[in-house]
Amino acid sequence: MINSVAWLELSITSTKKRSLMTKSKVISTEDILSTLCHSVTGVLSSASGNSISYSAMVQKITRTCMRPDIGCFVLFDGGFTGLVVTNFTAQAAMEIYHDYMRNMGMPEDEIAQSHLSDDVANVLGELMNQIVGDFTSKVRDQLHTSITQNQPKMMAINKQVQISVDTTMDRPQARRVTFTTAKQNIFYLELAMDKTEFIKLHDFDISEAVDPDDIIENEAKQKAEKQKASSQADDADDDFMAELGL
Repeated sequence: MINSVAWLELSITSTKKRSLMTKSKVISTEDILSTLCHSVTGVLSSASGNSISYSAMVQKITRTCMRPDIGCFVLFDGGFTGLVVTNFTAQAAMEIYHDYMRNMGMPEDEIAQSHLSDDVANVLGELMNQIVGDFTSKVRDQLHTSITQNQPKMMAINKQVQISVDTTMDRPQARRVTFTTAKQNIFYLELAMDKTEFIKLHDFDISEAVDPDDIIENEAKQKAEKQKASSQADDADDDFMAELGL
């Protein structure tokens, strides 16, 4: 009788252990990369007003590089360390830049026409900042760990040049994903990060993520309010000068 009870308790314990193991979920580099890809498509699609998609296939690469025509990189650190590189062709960069500026209501004569313009680099750098910001927010909510980012570094690169971006990570894993714009222009995202896994031990609630549409809309509102305030100030000055007869 005692042996039967002991066997029953052992059986129940083993069943519980198996149940816990089946509930555990391992989050790998590819899962984290998928989260980053969703941030890229979400932010850029909202910013440009057009669809941005990415390939279902991912490349394993040995190192990350900044390549022509415009390269950008940003580092993040915290619960795990990583490096994000985006490489735009001139055509892809200008399509995203033009769509973003028009979506913001900018007049055509104030929109740059060359990918070498500082304004193009500034806009793409700001969009990259929003992408990594959205990504770090998702990581915080989904993986229950915190990472911080530095300011993105953006530069135009000559056709004959590649710039290798090295880090001090131990056994980094590197991946490359191809993205396609609405006009079928191509750009690439490269991710290098620590070899790490996150194991889900129990269920938890994921807080509601920030909608990239809200980010873009808030920026547009702030810009419109500044322009309105500036216009009102100019009108007040004109009225004052008119009263003085000047």
